[in-house]
Amino acid sequence: MANTPSSSNGALLLPVLGDQLTPTLASLAAGERSRDVVLMMEVADETTYVRHHKKKIVLILSAMRHFAEELRAAGWQVDYVRLDDPQNTGSFDGEIARAARRHAVRRIVLTEPGEYRVECLLRGIAARTGLAVEILPDTRFLCSRKSFAGWAKGRKLLRMEDFYRAMRKRTGLLMDGDKPVGGTWNLDKENRKPAQRDLMMPRPPRFAPDAMTREVMDVVRTRFDNHFGDLEPFWFPVTRTDAATAQRAFIDSALASFGDFQDAMLTGEPFLYHSVLAPALNIGLIDPLTLCRDVEAAWRAGRVPLNAAEGFIRQIIGWREYVRGIYWMTMPDYLDHNALEARRALPDFYWTGETDMACLAHAIGQTKAEAYAHHIQRLMVTGNFALLAGVDPKAVHEWYLMVYADAFEWVELPNTLGMSQYADGGFLGSKPYAASANYISKMSDYCRGCRFDPKARTGPRACPFNFLYWDFIGRNEARLSDNQRMAMIYASWRKMPAADKLAISEAARGFLDRVAPLPE
Repeated sequence: MANTPSSSNGALLLPVLGDQLTPTLASLAAGERSRDVVLMMEVADETTYVRHHKKKIVLILSAMRHFAEELRAAGWQVDYVRLDDPQNTGSFDGEIARAARRHAVRRIVLTEPGEYRVECLLRGIAARTGLAVEILPDTRFLCSRKSFAGWAKGRKLLRMEDFYRAMRKRTGLLMDGDKPVGGTWNLDKENRKPAQRDLMMPRPPRFAPDAMTREVMDVVRTRFDNHFGDLEPFWFPVTRTDAATAQRAFIDSALASFGDFQDAMLTGEPFLYHSVLAPALNIGLIDPLTLCRDVEAAWRAGRVPLNAAEGFIRQIIGWREYVRGIYWMTMPDYLDHNALEARRALPDFYWTGETDMACLAHAIGQTKAEAYAHHIQRLMVTGNFALLAGVDPKAVHEWYLMVYADAFEWVELPNTLGMSQYADGGFLGSKPYAASANYISKMSDYCRGCRFDPKARTGPRACPFNFLYWDFIGRNEARLSDNQRMAMIYASWRKMPAADKLAISEAARGFLDRVAPLPE
C-alpha cells in the first residue's frame, strides 16, 4: 500500500478520514474516479491526542487499510500514507498540504469531520496550501447540523423525545401514516427487565484477523504497547462485508430479546443481547438508515417484538442523531462545563480494574479486555460512580474517549459530560443519573459476589455506592433541590437524622480521599 503518485494535473484531492469509511461519502460523490485522488492518512496525532485503547487503534487503522483496497477495486486512485512513512508529518493538515503538492491538485474537497478539533485543523488548510477548500455536509447522518439547529431554534427545552418523534416522522420508521405503530412512541418502560442466565444466549460473531489486520496489530504492539487495554484477541469487523454479517447476526439472533434486557447486566456476559455494532457504525462500515430499516423489517415480519425494534431504532435515529446535534451546537464551550464543580481525580482502578467493588471490577475489566461495555455499564456503573465521587468531568470524558472502540467525541462528549456527569447543569438531561447500590443490585448479579452489602448505608460492609449517593445528594442540595424530579429524594434527605448524615459524610470523605483525592 505504498503511495500512488498522480500525474493528473487539475485533479481534486479527496481526503477521507478514519471514521468516514463509506463509499457513498459526500466528498467521494463529488469526485471522478478517473481523475481525482483519494487521500487516506494514518497520523500520529490522532492515535495519541488521547491514549486510545489498543483495540480501538487496530480497528480504525485496519478498517482504513481495507477501505483503501475497496476503493482501489472500485477504480479510485488512492494515496495512502502509513504511520511508518518517514516523511509523515503526523497531522491531518500536514499530510493534506503535502499531498496537495505531491499531486498538483486544483482544489481540496472534504466531508465535514466528526470532531470539532479536527474541523478547526481542516478549516486552516486553505491558508496552508493556497488552494480552494470545500467542506461538504456528512450525508450519512439523518439530520444535518443545519437541520438540527433549525429544529432547536426557539425551543426552551431541547428534549430528545421531541426530536425522536420528529425523526420518526421524517424517516417513516415504525409509522402508521402520521401515527406511531402500536399507538405509542416510546416503549422504554418495557425495556428494564433483569436478565437471567441462558445457555443459549447469543454471541456477536468474531472475525479472525487477516494478514492486513495482523500487520496493524504488530504496529500497535510495537508503537502503542503502553496504551490502555488488551490487544488480543481482536475480533471486531473491519470490512463492510464482515460488518454486514455482524448486522445480520444481531437481527437474527439477539434483537428479539434486546428490548426486554437492554438495561440488564450479568457477570461474565459482556454482550447479552446488545448488537456491538457501534464501532462499525461510527467508522462508516454500516449505514444507520439501512440498519434501522432492516430492524423495522424484522418487526413487520413478526420476527421480533415491537419494544425491541422501537428501542433499538430510538438509539440510532433518536439518541445518536440528537447528541451529534447537541455537540455541534454547543462546541467548543461544552467541553469546559462543570456545573457541579467536581474536581476529584479519576481513581487508579479505572485503569486497572483492581477494586473490591464487584460491579466496577467487572465493567472496567471488560472494558480493558474488549474496548466495549454496553450503555448501562457505562452510565450506571462507571459513570454513576464518577458522578457520585465528584470526579473532574473532563477526566471522565477523556477516559471514555480513550477506552471504547466506538468513542468519537461527537457522540461520547455529550453522553459523558451531559447525560452521565450532569456537568452541563441539565442542558441535556433533566436530572443527574445518580443511583445507589439498589439499582445495580436490581439490574445485575454483580452484588452476589461482592464483599460489600448493597443494603448497608454505613459501616464496614456498606457498599460505597450507598454512602456516596447520599453524600452526593447532601453536598449538591443547593444546586439540585429545586429540580422537580428530585423532590422526593430531597424530602427523604431532609428527614434523615443529623447523626446519619454525619456518618454518611465521614464515610464518603474517608473513602474518596483514599481513591479519588482532591488536587492540592
